Amino acid sequence: MANRPPTATPQLSRRTKTLLIVGAVALVVLLGGARLVDVYVDWAWFGEVGFRGVFTTILWTRVLQFVVAAVLMGGLLALNLVIAYRVRPVFVPVAGAAAEDPVARYRTVVLARPRWFAIGIPAVVALIAGLSAQADWQTVQLFLNSTPFGVADPVFGHDISFYVFQLPFYRWLLSWLFVAIAVSFVAALVAHYLFGGIRLAGRNGAVAPPARAHLAVLAGTFVLFKAVAYFFDRYELLFSDRKAAEGGANFFGATYTDLNAAMPAKLILLIIAVICAAAFFSAVVLRNLQIPAIALALLVLSSVLVGAAWPAVLEQFSVRPNAIDREAESISRNIAATRQAFALNNVGVIPYAPQVASAAGNAAVPPQDVANSQATLNNIRIQDPSRLNRTFAVQQQLTNFYAFAPQLDIDRYTVGGQRQDFVLAAREINPDALIGNQQDWINRHLVYTHGQGIVSAPADRVNVPSNAEASQGGLPAFEVSDSSNPGPFGLSPDGARIYYGEFLGGADDYAIVGGNPGSAPREYDGPGRAANAYTGPGGVPLGNWASRLIFAAAYGERNILFNGSIGSDSRIMYNRTPIERVEKVAPWLRTDVDPYPAVVDGRLQWIVDGYTTLPRYPYAQQVDLGQATSDSLRPATPAGSAGYMRNSVKATVDAYSGEVKLYQIDDQDPVLQTWMGVFPGVVRPGSEITPSLRAHLRYPEDIFKVQRDLLTRYHVENPRDFFSTQNFWTIPEDPTREANASIPPYYLLAGDPRPGAAPDTQFQMTSTLLALSRPNLSAYLSVSSEPETYGQMTVLELPAQLTGDQRGPQGPQQVQAELLTSNSVNQGLFPLRQSGTPVQVQYGNLLTLPVAGGLLYVEPIYVERNAQTSFPQLFGVIARFNNGDIGYAPTLQGALQAAFQGVPLPQGLTVPGLGGVQQSPTPAPGANTGGGPLPSGAAGQTLSPELSEAVTGMNAALDQLAQAQSARDFQGIGEAEAALDAAIQRFRAATGATPAAATPATAGG
Repeated sequence: MANRPPTATPQLSRRTKTLLIVGAVALVVLLGGARLVDVYVDWAWFGEVGFRGVFTTILWTRVLQFVVAAVLMGGLLALNLVIAYRVRPVFVPVAGAAAEDPVARYRTVVLARPRWFAIGIPAVVALIAGLSAQADWQTVQLFLNSTPFGVADPVFGHDISFYVFQLPFYRWLLSWLFVAIAVSFVAALVAHYLFGGIRLAGRNGAVAPPARAHLAVLAGTFVLFKAVAYFFDRYELLFSDRKAAEGGANFFGATYTDLNAAMPAKLILLIIAVICAAAFFSAVVLRNLQIPAIALALLVLSSVLVGAAWPAVLEQFSVRPNAIDREAESISRNIAATRQAFALNNVGVIPYAPQVASAAGNAAVPPQDVANSQATLNNIRIQDPSRLNRTFAVQQQLTNFYAFAPQLDIDRYTVGGQRQDFVLAAREINPDALIGNQQDWINRHLVYTHGQGIVSAPADRVNVPSNAEASQGGLPAFEVSDSSNPGPFGLSPDGARIYYGEFLGGADDYAIVGGNPGSAPREYDGPGRAANAYTGPGGVPLGNWASRLIFAAAYGERNILFNGSIGSDSRIMYNRTPIERVEKVAPWLRTDVDPYPAVVDGRLQWIVDGYTTLPRYPYAQQVDLGQATSDSLRPATPAGSAGYMRNSVKATVDAYSGEVKLYQIDDQDPVLQTWMGVFPGVVRPGSEITPSLRAHLRYPEDIFKVQRDLLTRYHVENPRDFFSTQNFWTIPEDPTREANASIPPYYLLAGDPRPGAAPDTQFQMTSTLLALSRPNLSAYLSVSSEPETYGQMTVLELPAQLTGDQRGPQGPQQVQAELLTSNSVNQGLFPLRQSGTPVQVQYGNLLTLPVAGGLLYVEPIYVERNAQTSFPQLFGVIARFNNGDIGYAPTLQGALQAAFQGVPLPQGLTVPGLGGVQQSPTPAPGANTGGGPLPSGAAGQTLSPELSEAVTGMNAALDQLAQAQSARDFQGIGEAEAALDAAIQRFRAATGATPAAATPATAGG
């Protein structure tokens, strides 16, 4: 018996309909209103920084992708629902008059309002699909603006741009087609069951011919898309991580098994998928569903046997027993691709054979070789920026809410005609350090708005040498540049005020600056200074009530709306960290974690390094960026992986105005060129970098660490050696820290490490590398930051084997162990340990420097007295040349004299600890070279009577001080210190030196 389904359904009352409509509108307003406020806040911010084109490009790309995905998903789903409705049976037979149809009541509801379901369900699915699709705007833009690499892959011969720009888009589009067909199939299946086209009642059930044809077409289309996926899978094999996943030879790219088993299998499966799709399409005209079922079973079985079993058998029985031969070609491709992807093609590898003997033999070093290393010896850094945060804070912080970065920065400046490196720290505002009433809304957002100035100290000296009893020596020779003092770098008043800095990244760290015309300034400008009113262009204007209302809603703060101090000249500053500003302007860049301050043309600028990265590159090694960039000063953090990396962009953020500028420094990077096509005008050409800015560009730390990690393996060119890990290197652990973590690279101002190079100073980043699983030094890696040679990387490769009684160059762990157990260091620290004052000894960075055809090791020693306001002070310096004697002294000069065992040091060597006065090439008669007393005069130089008397007095005071310390004569120590201080003052008066930095009481200005 056949029955039509009933159509009578309950009706909603008018009041119920009204309430539902009002509730829906309220929900849309609540959800959409907050989103619109956020959109306006971003729109206003991009207008402030002058990059509104970035905002509109991203917005319209996302809107377009939303619409396309919504139309695709919603339209296809609606089409299939309409087809299922149109071909539904007119009568729905049931099994017996008394039988109950389980979906009858649902069918009644749907058929009563078919348009609601035909439009409502696809609309919801379209909304979800659109929201998901719009997040992948970068994939679409890279495809539309693809730039060729000019490099072809070794398997298919396609340009690399196909794999990194086009293939991801094709896979993304194919994935959405899969989802659309799958959702449509499920919806059609449910609809046909609901409308009676599919019946489960009875012994075998039944499928109406229209329903069978409809579902067969959808299934065949799905399988046909699978055939297209198999086609693209062949290209994906060039990103294979089969060997890395197996834990064997750790290289990426298509292996022998991928090329000879997996790739043919993809073609076979492609053909079978096409046959399977044809079998499904045949079900449209054939009543028999066995043919599609058999074809589907064949596809599944083939994917197991051909796609998985065959490659596994080949790998197990052919490749692994002969891996070194089978994988040689793939390894060669991996080496070439990795070097290309991470800019390692032009690394200069130079053999370097230090004259390292088993016994001390430094006296045999020709003095001329030492003199030729003057560029390095004159600029040895004894200040470790990682140890000086508390020293800077205690001496120069001034208030509780000012702060310095945990890791201070190193940069070079020319002051008084002399180029030298400085330890630098911007004195920033730290809103989280506000206490008590300082945390009031007005104080936090309207009063304490900015930091003040930059504190610097020459990296190669201290104010005066330290000793066991006095706490006034061993401090940095502070120089302060702020709004009232241009300092050594010529900082302008506005350029010194820091409204944008590293401590301003919280969601609540906005500042409202300016005020009403004619009103008194309210912004705190530092101790003893009058309040300041911001007059720069930074921030979004708050001059009208509409803006104030929107920002009050954005931050949930009614004070923004009602505070009387906010007037027509007020501006609100947000997104205030340098990294945050650069990443919003260029969301396609990965930024270096360490922006650093630089004084450029009188203004404090934050310099941020930007990297273009790709998640994959054919045959290239995949690098875990979190692990590769971690070291003893920075723990490993999740940072994703990359198969391509370039330092292509330098960005600056003005600390006063917040202005962001991006400069292109790699015009050969196709990834950057592609993004410049997406956002024209955002990145400026490198020709616009001013000489004053270029003089402060540093080779960035993150990419150097990644390249250092890769070079431990990818300096090997022979695939057989690579497979067997012969001649691999490893990154040494930091011997000066308790954590078992990699040693960090160091910025240095030193001579060019290449033998025979010009004797000019070069600002560079350096690191040592050890032999694999051995403590011996194998290589010295450096990269230049000079404008003329920026990015030039040099590897001094040390010999693996030595002859006779020679010992191999020692690694940092070996050197540190011998330094700490040496008699000279223990004797130097003995007075400190016996002084009766509890102290903590800290070891600064252990520097390894190529000098005079050998290797010079230098390490500062800091002490921190156990007090509530304690801070590290430089107590002494250790030096060692090759495997010779270990020199220890309160000054670098004394440590070097002992380490070189009487080899004359070059004239003009800077004396750390006495403000840059010059020492003679030979020690004074009767002087203790291990202690580093001052000489009586330089060779060929006649001192004035006043200067000679001062030098003699300092020598006598140092001898008296050493004797008093050895005898633990505290009264004698005090008298010797007084005599030394008086002699230093006479010396400064005779040389015209400024006494302001002589003692901590006056240091800093």
